[in-house]
Amino acid sequence: MFIYKTRGVCSKSIELELVGGIVTYCKINGGCRGNTQGLSKMVIGRKASEIIPLLKGIQCQGSTSCPDQLAQALEQYLSQIEGQM
Repeated sequence: MFIYKTRGVCSKSIELELVGGIVTYCKINGGCRGNTQGLSKMVIGRKASEIIPLLKGIQCQGSTSCPDQLAQALEQYLSQIEGQM
């Protein structure tokens, strides 16, 4: 499991699991409960490479948002996986 500490948003962290580049688990801790639960459910079963461009750059408070933080978490997770190969 990968845990990403969010920055600049109401949520505190994002928990992720990927298998073969596909999101199999996503939980956003904190933030607007309905929105973060919905966002988590929407990304499960999708390729991280498809999710990132859809969510990256969405703004809510300042220059980021929970969707943007999820995109950043996925980028960091993929980078970490690539670094282990």
